[in-house]
Amino acid sequence: MNIQERAKAPTPKFFKVLRTIGLSLLAVSGSLLAAPIALPAAVVTAAGYVAVAGGVISAVSQVTVEDSKAKKEQGP
Repeated sequence: MNIQERAKAPTPKFFKVLRTIGLSLLAVSGSLLAAPIALPAAVVTAAGYVAVAGGVISAVSQVTVEDSKAKKEQGP
């Protein structure tokens, strides 16, 4: 199963929730990084780390497929 097939396959409910959380973290950190006001360096640094974490969580959650679906495609 290649990446394109995995991305198109159904995602389990738990990972859909994780994907939504990851995208939310990414959106919040992106808005902090793009804020037109000067923010403390610690906030900007933390927002960068949260953006990376949100992106990784979302990417991993998107390519996670249901085990029964993967077993059917691989065969016995």
